[in-house]
Amino acid sequence: MAQAAFSFGLGRIGQIALTITDRARAVAFYRDKLGMRLLFEAPPNLAFFDCDGIRLMLAPAEKPGETFSSILYFRVDDIHKACEALSARGIEFEHPPSRIAQLETHDLWMAFLRDPDRNLLGLMSEVPRSK
Repeated sequence: MAQAAFSFGLGRIGQIALTITDRARAVAFYRDKLGMRLLFEAPPNLAFFDCDGIRLMLAPAEKPGETFSSILYFRVDDIHKACEALSARGIEFEHPPSRIAQLETHDLWMAFLRDPDRNLLGLMSEVPRSK
């Protein structure tokens, strides 16, 4: 009797890491400016935030001068209101809200900003299309 082949694939993200240079400055930005929930800080220079069930880890580079980054895209219901709220907290947008794609059922809107370490962050909103 033949055995079924083992099938494995990654799917759920548990944690995302971003490189930072100053933990206090990064914590103030993500907690106070972006309004994210700080889970905990750990010695020597780590900070962890909740992103609706996915953990964001902020950590210094393993070696001095190294930077590695991904783009984090945060879902928001109303991208214009979200950008207004963040702008009121002193956030400057590198790219203001704009429609990126017109899809069959919705329009995809995005806006982009940078954190204090120049990591690129995106806001995304899927706006249902009228029929």
